[in-house]
Amino acid sequence: MTGSTHLVYHSSVQHGTYPITGRFEILGFHIRPDLRHARETGMNPRWKAFREIPERRLYRQWRTPNRPLRATPGLVFSLFLAVLVLFQPIQSVARQKDTLDKTRLDRIDGLVQEAIRNGDSPGAVVLVGRRERIHYRKAFGNRATVPAPEPMTVDTVFDIASLTKVVATTSCIMLLVEQGRIRLNDVVCDFIPQFARKGKSTITIRDLLTHTSGLRPDLDLKERWEGYERAIALAVDEVPLKPPGEQFIYSDINFILLGEILRLVSGMPLDRFAFGNLFQPLGMRDTMFNPPLEMRSRIAPTTPCKGKAWPCGGQDGAVLRGLVHDPTARRMGGVAGHAGLFSTADDLGIFCRMLLGAGGDGTKPILSPLTVATMISPSTPPGEVNVRGLGWDLDSTYSANRGELLPLGSFGHTGFTGTSLWLDPISGLYVVFLSNRVHPAGDGDVTGLRAKMATVAASAVTDLPAASWLVMKSSRTEFRSVRPLHERRSGSVITGIDVVRSEGFASLKGKRLGLLTNHTGLARNGVTTMELIGGEKDLHLVALFSPEHGIEGTRDGAVPSSRHEKTDLPIHSLYGRHLRPTAQMLEGIDTIVVDLQDIGTRFYTYMTTVAYLMEEATRKGTAVVVLDRPNPINGDQIEGGILEPAFHGFTGYFPMPIRHGLTMGELARLFNGEKRIDVALDVVKLQGWQRDQWFDETGLPWVNPSPNIRNLKQATLYPGIGAIEGTNISVGRGTDTPFEQIGAPWIDGVRLAQQLNARGLAGIRFYPVSFTPTESRYAGEACRGVFLLVTDRVALLPVRLGLEIAVLLYRLYPEEYRIEEADKLLGSATLARLMAGEDPACIAEGWRVDEAQWRRMRAPYLLY
Repeated sequence: MTGSTHLVYHSSVQHGTYPITGRFEILGFHIRPDLRHARETGMNPRWKAFREIPERRLYRQWRTPNRPLRATPGLVFSLFLAVLVLFQPIQSVARQKDTLDKTRLDRIDGLVQEAIRNGDSPGAVVLVGRRERIHYRKAFGNRATVPAPEPMTVDTVFDIASLTKVVATTSCIMLLVEQGRIRLNDVVCDFIPQFARKGKSTITIRDLLTHTSGLRPDLDLKERWEGYERAIALAVDEVPLKPPGEQFIYSDINFILLGEILRLVSGMPLDRFAFGNLFQPLGMRDTMFNPPLEMRSRIAPTTPCKGKAWPCGGQDGAVLRGLVHDPTARRMGGVAGHAGLFSTADDLGIFCRMLLGAGGDGTKPILSPLTVATMISPSTPPGEVNVRGLGWDLDSTYSANRGELLPLGSFGHTGFTGTSLWLDPISGLYVVFLSNRVHPAGDGDVTGLRAKMATVAASAVTDLPAASWLVMKSSRTEFRSVRPLHERRSGSVITGIDVVRSEGFASLKGKRLGLLTNHTGLARNGVTTMELIGGEKDLHLVALFSPEHGIEGTRDGAVPSSRHEKTDLPIHSLYGRHLRPTAQMLEGIDTIVVDLQDIGTRFYTYMTTVAYLMEEATRKGTAVVVLDRPNPINGDQIEGGILEPAFHGFTGYFPMPIRHGLTMGELARLFNGEKRIDVALDVVKLQGWQRDQWFDETGLPWVNPSPNIRNLKQATLYPGIGAIEGTNISVGRGTDTPFEQIGAPWIDGVRLAQQLNARGLAGIRFYPVSFTPTESRYAGEACRGVFLLVTDRVALLPVRLGLEIAVLLYRLYPEEYRIEEADKLLGSATLARLMAGEDPACIAEGWRVDEAQWRRMRAPYLLY
């Protein structure tokens, strides 16, 4: 489904010398200048924005600074908000004041002082900011206690330990990605060929960034070794603990390898690349590896160096000061991808502002908006309880420093020496905490302190717009991709028809009813919804309506209207002469009940039939009741880009990804709100359904939702194979396994299977087959192709799968394969990129923005 784009420019006027946008629509907000105010004051206009939210309208008013709009970074950031959906669109559009409650912030003083008294750390520096303004910047205690006390100062330089991973390594790797020099899905052995040994040939850069490579936490330090090259050799020789992409294992080895990949690609070691491309442009003057001797007096020392901490660079037992605390990084010469960076609170504040400004600090662009959005998107496997972005921590066992109030969707990282960052795009808040809690004896602990400080800092944000609460609420319910398997419930789902039946149909009594249903409208005991409602003496069923495939779900092609044999009720077909119910069909009906099983794919037409019915019901004053059913391929996983407006229609009613993750009831709520249908709508909710449940976990009987979707595997593959069905291939219609195989008379199945398997797609394997369909395309002709064997349905990306097959067929058979026929479902922009030879992985990577934008849009309408 598609609709209007989320960033729409409507008109432009001129006020004095300043260009003023007439109106923008951003994620449903309409932003317009108050020209009357501009004329009366001679200043830039106040910008007014509103968005209709269910059951109320929310109005907000903001004023731009008295300077040209074209020079306002915040306004530019707002106008690109449709792209930066992960950077809370409501907040960015609002241009809120950068205020924090000082009284609340001052509570941090007591927390830090108490921790110092308890021996948790000798001292600390805390910096709290909001967007461009620093609100809190203080030093506490001592930076050194031995051999003599030294007071902490705000410009103290700290060994920031694992913050190196995000401040230096992740940022630099993403710069290379931006430049097209590497791709996230590149395998490590493309850069380090010998790394392919011992089962590591499929580990990717993405696996390293998300700590899902399967490699163990650190290199072996039992034996004495020294040197950067030796560390790389040891990392290359590692044996994975788990297959890649399966489980989160926090590992320094991942980032050691990332540092080496950066060196090989850029021709510069990490320290030089980071300085020239990141720290120097940002003005982070005190951020570096291996700080010089003249800085030593400002550096916070850590612990004495002895035992396995060798080498120390001096007398055994000397306190480390300016020499990295991490023993692996120290053996590597102080420059490593996982540790070794030194910095100050002020410099890290600059870095935080760069990220919250969507990639640039003032006029100095560093990382692009899409890069930052991608970096802080959930990227770990769907079943993993620890949710990580690229480098960054989102919601894991390491996330205590987020505190109690900052929402899911915020991000950060910690360092072993007692350092941390946490940033929140919704409020614009960032918290920098630096301590040397390991000084002098290595027994300090600031875990609790970091959490308490983040909570206090978050409490100082007192001016969020009301709509932000909605986004934060949705982030808490939607952030985690899939719960662990051991937490799932199975066999307890009750559908809408069984719910109203258990209530004695009380809400439907006394009304003249229409019923939009088919064979999928089935109670748990096998009785159809038609029979239940039609046979209830206190209910008055006057008409039936049927979607595509007819009331029995067996027809392909147009279906004529008819009469039901048993009840003699009229069956008004909404997939024949009419796609919408006419006024005559709705005559005398008070309420239309809907009971249909959707399959979770944008171009499956049942949802459009429901939407058209809702539109016509509004005109007649007829109410609609949806008896909800589960999304069979789960309601959590989302995939695909937003369809272009040119392809709106019966197979594209609304702008959404191909795999939308909603139930029919949630779809109806979203259509009613976003399309402003305003029908009197009631959804009878499922009982016991959880968003990550697949159909086989519900305990409900499977009923083929249409003639060629005959099992859950086919429904799982349908978002991708259905998307390319319009091209000149058979997708197995007219065989026993539609959508589980593809073929054509001109395909070499052996060659196609080999090349598809070589792509290493997650959750799917291919083997060559031959088949002769009895109907549809190539009916009666022998076809050769591949069978699609799903090995992991959670890991599988079916829409990406469809792209991969289409691109490979186009490359192998440019004369035979008509890829252009996929434009209606894929969109012309995607098609043009495919035909230009762009890698499907890059195209799929670009969907992340659309997918995140869809999550934000659908959040108010979720029922589960």
